Amino acid sequence: MKLRRLPAVIAVTAVALAALPVTPTYAQLDSALPGRVMLPTAVPSPVLPVVPSVAPGYRAPQVAPSAAQIIGVSQKPFVAIALQDAIAMALLKNPNLAVSASNVRIARYTIVSQKGAYDVQLQLRPSSSYSVQPPQNAFQAGPGELGRYTPGPNSTPGVIYTTGPGNIIQHQSTFQYGIGGQTENGLTYQAGIQQSRTYNNTVFDAYNPYYLATLDAAVTQPLLKNAGMNATKRQLKLAFVNADARTAQALTDASTTLTQVEDAYWNLVAAWRNVAIQEQALHEAIVQQHSNVRLARRGAAAPIDAIESQTQVSNFQNNVYSALQTVSQLQIQLKSLIVSDPADPIWTANLVPSTSVEQLPEAGDLAQIVSEAQQNRPEIRQAQDKRLSADIDRVFAINQSLPQADVQVQYLSNGFAGILAPVPAFLLGTCSSTFQQISTCPTPPPKTQGNMAWAYHNMWAGYFPAFNIALVVGYPIQGNLGRGMRGVADEEEAQAKLLMQGVVQQIGAEARNALQSYKSAVAKLSAARIARRTAEVVYASELRKFHQGESTTYLLLERQVTLEEARGLELQAQTQLNRSIVELQRVRGTILTSNGVDVQTLGAHALAH
Repeated sequence: MKLRRLPAVIAVTAVALAALPVTPTYAQLDSALPGRVMLPTAVPSPVLPVVPSVAPGYRAPQVAPSAAQIIGVSQKPFVAIALQDAIAMALLKNPNLAVSASNVRIARYTIVSQKGAYDVQLQLRPSSSYSVQPPQNAFQAGPGELGRYTPGPNSTPGVIYTTGPGNIIQHQSTFQYGIGGQTENGLTYQAGIQQSRTYNNTVFDAYNPYYLATLDAAVTQPLLKNAGMNATKRQLKLAFVNADARTAQALTDASTTLTQVEDAYWNLVAAWRNVAIQEQALHEAIVQQHSNVRLARRGAAAPIDAIESQTQVSNFQNNVYSALQTVSQLQIQLKSLIVSDPADPIWTANLVPSTSVEQLPEAGDLAQIVSEAQQNRPEIRQAQDKRLSADIDRVFAINQSLPQADVQVQYLSNGFAGILAPVPAFLLGTCSSTFQQISTCPTPPPKTQGNMAWAYHNMWAGYFPAFNIALVVGYPIQGNLGRGMRGVADEEEAQAKLLMQGVVQQIGAEARNALQSYKSAVAKLSAARIARRTAEVVYASELRKFHQGESTTYLLLERQVTLEEARGLELQAQTQLNRSIVELQRVRGTILTSNGVDVQTLGAHALAH
């Protein structure tokens, strides 16, 4: 018996020990907590503002519903428009694309203007001068006239009449012409000819008139600074890069515009289909309301059922008006994208889309989408142009840090000729007494005697040449210009790298979102289609039960609302799928090539009337 009682005692002891808490449990009260709930001493009472009397006696106006139509368009006939036609019109007439294309042309004209720095400059400079100067001595004077000469004191008495020095008269006609310019590698050149005819009555001049023809050719070639890269060449290269960036921006604008056109188009498709759904729901509600009125008149249904169905008719009628308003807004949005002239006849057209999506495109995987986007997206091209601009600035900064070493070469050929002037009488006596072997004074060389043609001959023959060569060396001691330009180039290069990283990151994020949206849209459309089919079956079943007296008006109207919502959800899923396809094309960059976008023709008809 004792052995039998022992297990029972052990079991009772274990149960008792298990019931006693060893440590505080969650449900047990803490000694620091209050033992009971403390009620607030004062119950809060909100102070509400006094509502004033607003428009006393106001009543909503009794108005009759207007016709269900779209304002500003011809209600019939409807004008069908295909998606490709809408895209083509947008590419030709969209004002934003016209501005983008104009910016591209401006950038290309800028290239032409920058090339103007290398144009050959033709210079023509005719001039004529005439001067009369008083003589200062007998040797620098004109022929003079017979005049009265009174000697000073202690000299020969009496008045002497003699020919004295006359005024110096000089008339010079000059014509200067030549060419000049520079090349891309920094070489500057200049070549010109200056011809002049000078009449001078000075008695000691051997020629009157005399002719000068001077050929001046000079070349300056930088060897270090400004050789290969200079400020003019830098501006030309930046103009090319800017033109490419403008082209990429125009393609980006075209991609955005095409996306907006396609989104508006598919939204308009959904809007018109929504009008059809709402009209069908309204028609079903009207049929049901008529049925309820007949049943109420026979006493088979309560009058409240007819009133309830009338409320449903009003609600669906309101939905029809809302759907038409959406159609009107989307038509205006689409027209604003595809035309630019406010007087275009398309503004009065009641547009109805005629394109449908037959087959779903192959979405591909994420890596494939990203790879195609990096090859096709114009944003990548813009980032590359930013890097090219930074590289050009870096090369220019390095060049400007070099010392100046310019070689200057000049060739000068003077051609001279003139008509011999008579030798003064006093010189003839001097020559005879000095040079007794000859009876007259010596004359200049025969090759200098002639007119302007002979001066040109002497110039081209190089009888009187001059040749100069020089080396110009210079170096800024502080070097602030080059150091500052290198710092700017470094920052531009860093910005270009950040821009490229941002574009690649943006493409990756957009690719993920676009692919996810496409996959989700396909799944949502499948689920929405099944829900719509089941809602149609449930509504048909509920309608049969109602006619057999096994259902109520409330349940029937509820099934009808459910069916209308299911149709709307299916329509939303279809629209989301169409828009996700468009977004996939934009992200991949294929929306430009698939629609044949040409920058040359963007907005070509925007200003045509």
